[in-house]
Amino acid sequence: MGRVYNFSAGPSMLPEAVLEKAAKQMMDYEGSGMSVMEMSHRSADYEAIIGGAEALLRELMQIPDNYKVMFLQGGASSQFAMIPLNLMRTGKADYVITGQWSKKAAQEAEKYGTVNRVASSADKTFSYIPKLDPSTFDKEADYFHITFNNTIYGTRYTSLPDTGNVPIVADISSNILSQPIDVSKFGMLYAGAQKNMGPAGVTVVIIREDLLGFTKEGTPTMFNYQIHVDNGSMYNTPPTYGIYICKLVLEWLKELGGIEKMHEINLKKAKILYDYLDESKMFRGTVVKEDRSLMNVPFVTDSDELNAKFIKEAKAAGFVNLKGHRTVGGMRASIYNAMPVEGVEKLVAFMKEFEKNN
Repeated sequence: MGRVYNFSAGPSMLPEAVLEKAAKQMMDYEGSGMSVMEMSHRSADYEAIIGGAEALLRELMQIPDNYKVMFLQGGASSQFAMIPLNLMRTGKADYVITGQWSKKAAQEAEKYGTVNRVASSADKTFSYIPKLDPSTFDKEADYFHITFNNTIYGTRYTSLPDTGNVPIVADISSNILSQPIDVSKFGMLYAGAQKNMGPAGVTVVIIREDLLGFTKEGTPTMFNYQIHVDNGSMYNTPPTYGIYICKLVLEWLKELGGIEKMHEINLKKAKILYDYLDESKMFRGTVVKEDRSLMNVPFVTDSDELNAKFIKEAKAAGFVNLKGHRTVGGMRASIYNAMPVEGVEKLVAFMKEFEKNN
């Protein structure tokens, strides 16, 4: 069948140039005589890889010097517990509920302190980002948690809440590297790599230094940020190969022109798809216009039969993983950084053809 257009929400497609380079280096990484997969994480070769990955991430995201970067394991879901364990000093935090992941994050945090659910968009199947009223924020909260881009529901924040001195903690799993983010506006950012950065198994945490050192007593060693910072993400064996692929992705992104350039391309891709959804008689997007994600585009027809037929025919035509999340139904096209513009153009051409025939 050859390469397909993979619209999966994650693990998602990787840039072909990255896969080709990894394939070339699979048996022998730069004359070392071995694969990165076989390398000791303590070797000079590997230290250059992890150090290079961090340096590139800092450069591309313009991460200020007073922020630490960690490459961890356990997915963003482990962060749901690590955040309250490390950041809850008074034992209170604000959470905005905009989907499945923020809901899970809040439930987890409740095991360790008091969670103030500031607002929720559950009333309309999370199809919008709630307008936030600062009078509902807890002034004594240790942090204010948001899910920046909601993978399942296709919404994103277009502006940040004004939380005063309370640091914002954001899950950026599905929009990291896709648009410029001012890191200095956040206390902490975290992301699973498997959407825009690399394969599953790596989780990136970017945290402001002054938030470290307040870990709750009894926290497992592996859940203590300070331990990972002090050991350069090598307290235990890191996900070595995954970090290497992340480095290749970051090199690819830099060569392309960085995050600003990527953002331009992402705006173009999203416009192609949303413009068609807005004019189509058969397909429609499920999200209010001003909160639409650039990364995840859920859409539906008016019938479950038609949705199923579309997904089946699309797959046969080489457009795979278009089935929507069970809580939304219909379809979802995830158009992360690695999805080329032509993939979106071809999908829209296929949708027009399908609409004409049905």
